Amino acid sequence: MQTSQKKTISDGSRRFGDQPMQYQESYCWPPIQNVDAGSQGTHLSAMTSDQYCTLESSSETSAYPVHNSPSTASFSPNESAVSQPNSQSYPSDQQDSSENACGSPTSESYVTHKLRELETAMLGPDSDNLDMYNMTAMPGPNQIVSEAEKWKFLVEMMSRGDLKEALCTCALAIANGDMFTVEWLMSELRQKVSVTGEPIQRLGAYMLEGLVARLASSGSSIYNALRCKEPAGADLLSYMLLLYEACPYFKFGYMSANGAIADAMKDEISVHIIDFQIAQGSQWVTLIQALAARPGGPPRIRITGIDDSTSAYARGGGLDMVGKRLLKLAESYKVPFEFHTAGVSASEIQIENLGIQPGEAVAVNFALTLHHLPDESVGTQNHRDRLLRFVKSLSPKVVTLVEQESNTNTVPFFARFVETLNYYLAIFESIDVTLPRENKERINVEQHCLAREVVNIVACEGAERVERHEPLGKWRSRFEMAGFTPYPLSSFVNSTIKILLENYSEKYTLEERDGALFLGWMNRPLVASCAWR
Repeated sequence: MQTSQKKTISDGSRRFGDQPMQYQESYCWPPIQNVDAGSQGTHLSAMTSDQYCTLESSSETSAYPVHNSPSTASFSPNESAVSQPNSQSYPSDQQDSSENACGSPTSESYVTHKLRELETAMLGPDSDNLDMYNMTAMPGPNQIVSEAEKWKFLVEMMSRGDLKEALCTCALAIANGDMFTVEWLMSELRQKVSVTGEPIQRLGAYMLEGLVARLASSGSSIYNALRCKEPAGADLLSYMLLLYEACPYFKFGYMSANGAIADAMKDEISVHIIDFQIAQGSQWVTLIQALAARPGGPPRIRITGIDDSTSAYARGGGLDMVGKRLLKLAESYKVPFEFHTAGVSASEIQIENLGIQPGEAVAVNFALTLHHLPDESVGTQNHRDRLLRFVKSLSPKVVTLVEQESNTNTVPFFARFVETLNYYLAIFESIDVTLPRENKERINVEQHCLAREVVNIVACEGAERVERHEPLGKWRSRFEMAGFTPYPLSSFVNSTIKILLENYSEKYTLEERDGALFLGWMNRPLVASCAWR
């Protein structure tokens, strides 16, 4: 094996919830010994940049003060009452209110109106199904004749115990600048959420912490105000592996991508795989084994890996560790093998970093990584589309794409909050089937592998929001604009994944649609996989 000695530079990304290293010392989650399974709730508090923001079990009085004048008081990061509740400023892409935010159609409440707008955007103008949100509409100003009626609605909403409705109402109040309602709802919600409860309670704890972080600051200063201690690298790796085994999401992505690569390379004698986020290299174990059994003998395999900082931290070293493991595996199967480290981030990649040799058939792998690259909505440099055009210039035999089937990139804050709540609730429900609620390792998995992603989506804007998922339809448009055409996935891939899912809950669903495979939970698509050429 030949291993490049170039220094690896992280692209600041990590698949399925693990945040870049620059965030690892900036967001605080409770030490596992502080989690009490008998907790009545979760204490959340927003503090100044010189304090810690903590999430801990508590039944104490709310950290948010209740002011005497609902008409003039609002929340501020230093927990003081300030006048003019609508005066807090937000970046332009956070705004979810319109000039009609203080009034709504007489035939429906404002929340219902906003949900219909969101539903139309996501499902089409003919959709008339508000049940997807499982929410009760908050009365709009035209329906509320007094402040008392408003608070009666809020109290009744909380008494129903519908956390999903309450969380969305809180997010909508933030979007509308109604800070007094926000602080009251937060004080109520913190008593309902719990990292040891039902899926909606656990996710609710992290969604609520995201809202706290959003109010505490904005842009680059959010994570300066939130500090934490990252678990040891070996512990983080164990949490990643537990998530890998508990749910089929990673295995689905790896198997479907490997199937497309194996099919495209069935007649090639020299194969070069470029992996834009190789992580621990787990994906390539089964592909090396499959190519070793190919009729006529295995091809020469060369893998170029691009590292990310979280994976490097978890493994405790650079990509040379991954290369040595894969080399040992390849030698045991008598497969000619070479490993190369690109040494730059995905957004900085150039042709000279890849070491492509004449006669090689190139395959490019994007497994749960492209959504970390900023596009034209973030700044003038559209790294997302630039990278696709660059990959097309390599004339690859196949390009594999695996991405979360979620829409959080350019949608306004409230729509993004609802989408994130629905998406991750399905994830948390699927974890609930495999890992018991009282399992402390499950708590660590959710906190360190999923919650960071949730908080980033809810709390951050601009370049600080690195989790920017897009549904397959948008990825398809990007690939087509870059000059790619679909590469059909073989029926063998579909049947292989069906066998995989037999080892998991029957609530997982597999759908083949428009040349792509979708893995879902109870018919909610969560991960999409497709191939291009």
